[in-house]
Amino acid sequence: MEETVRKYALQNAVFFKGKANPKSVVGKVLGEVPEFRSRSAEVMEVANIVVEEVNAMPLESQKSALAAIDSKLLVKEKKERNYELPDLEEVGDKVVMRIAPGPSGPLHIGHTRASVLNDEYVKRYGGELVLRFEDTNPEKIEPDAYDMIIEDLDWLGIGIGRTFYQSDRFEKYYDCTRKLLEMGKAYVCTCNGDHWRELKEHGQACPCHDLPIEEQLDRYDRFLAGEFKEGEAVVVVKTDLNHPNPAIRDFVALRIVDHPHPRTGDKYIAYPMMNLAVAVDDHLMGMTHVMRGKDHLNNTLRQEYVFNYFGWKKPIYYHYGLVHIEDTILKTSIIGKGIKSGEYCGWNDVRIGTVRALERRGITAEAIRNYWLEAGIKSVDVQFSWDGLYGKNRDIIDPTSNRYFFVEDPVKFTVSGVDEIKGVAPKHPDHPERGERVYDYVCPADVYLSASDANLFTDAGKVRLKDLCNVKYDGNATYDGDSVAVLKQGVKAVQWVGADGIKADLLMPDGSIRAGLIESSIIQESGSMVQLERIGFAKIEDKESDRVSMVFAHR
Repeated sequence: MEETVRKYALQNAVFFKGKANPKSVVGKVLGEVPEFRSRSAEVMEVANIVVEEVNAMPLESQKSALAAIDSKLLVKEKKERNYELPDLEEVGDKVVMRIAPGPSGPLHIGHTRASVLNDEYVKRYGGELVLRFEDTNPEKIEPDAYDMIIEDLDWLGIGIGRTFYQSDRFEKYYDCTRKLLEMGKAYVCTCNGDHWRELKEHGQACPCHDLPIEEQLDRYDRFLAGEFKEGEAVVVVKTDLNHPNPAIRDFVALRIVDHPHPRTGDKYIAYPMMNLAVAVDDHLMGMTHVMRGKDHLNNTLRQEYVFNYFGWKKPIYYHYGLVHIEDTILKTSIIGKGIKSGEYCGWNDVRIGTVRALERRGITAEAIRNYWLEAGIKSVDVQFSWDGLYGKNRDIIDPTSNRYFFVEDPVKFTVSGVDEIKGVAPKHPDHPERGERVYDYVCPADVYLSASDANLFTDAGKVRLKDLCNVKYDGNATYDGDSVAVLKQGVKAVQWVGADGIKADLLMPDGSIRAGLIESSIIQESGSMVQLERIGFAKIEDKESDRVSMVFAHR
């Protein structure tokens, strides 16, 4: 019993920064040896004693003792979590879904939800995912966004089939609008916009609503010919003026826009509104299922009128809950202005929430996908958790991120009192096969501590240079042995870098830069992600022989 308790006490301590929990240990023991369950009180008594002994040991000693029992116990097993989306309804021969970004800028973290969920479903059913640029608002288009969005989707692993641009499809919208007018299901309105909306609120038709079809078509020809100025006329789809939701009553289908389009220039002056263009395109592109946020519920009801008027088969609609994302800048208009003014360095500035900014920081596409799969398609609103995303990213990058010491605002100490000092530290504690960082210095040897640890050293008079040796301070730094037992006496272990360290910059999410020194062995690092011990994960952005630039990801 005591051997089993000790094994799990050591493992629990190693996994939780040197401090085991007796209750957790007992749970592990009873799980392995069910016959102990009738003696659980005795097991608890033994656990309390053993845990107290184990917790008094330095972490390095705990690891050594656990490795002597079974080195495999040093590796924490990660439970695979499977986030399964519910099946789609009425799946026929082929599932066709779409993502429809507006090209006002590259994708941000909020956009990735629709991209991931739609992509997951078409992959499940062997269907097709359509990319449709909804670019019918020329005033808000960022020309470079078309290419940036495609690049972002590619990085996210989104499999795109066909790609469409609504700015290429105006004639199709015009034809459908003409047919609606001919059916008496639409009208050309020249009323004052505010008065028209006020009448709608009271369930009343405007004077243009019931004009003869011939007059409506004449107005429409003049509308397309540019005889009306911006704001003087719109084309409206009729719905139900008595609908209990005023937002559903009659909606604008076409408007006049006196602004050049980045792709088509001045070719068109009559621009489709979203609900007309989306309804027409969802039909013509063969959408079988449409998945979007519940902020589109009213739009779905409006678009269904168009489907019903033409007798088209409607797709199956899904509306997931809204997501509230705090503590980041997402609005592309604000970011665009900031880039032009020089406030932001570009669309990948670490202070903003774009996909390319997250990629720059080392957030993986897999972590983003896993986050949204867990959120699922439930209709309840969700609060986005950055810590939740970082946790999923940590699970992915931790096994491949080698460890290094980084000291900020370095302060030099010269260690004397011995001929040489030696030490080793694993590149990764769970993967000894990757090798070690080997330290071998002839004394007197220069070492650098961060400014905060330097103050601790001079105040306390003694520290342990992690994985190297102990040093004391009495005006000078002097070697004071190698024993890790000093940690039990309250001596603190600190990060350090030797004289062979190189300069390093660490760009933080708030845009600040932490400057310092890092171990020179990072120059041979083949991966892009590393873990700076006791600081967090970082992505290597640039390496030279004497300098490294990194971007902080998260703890």
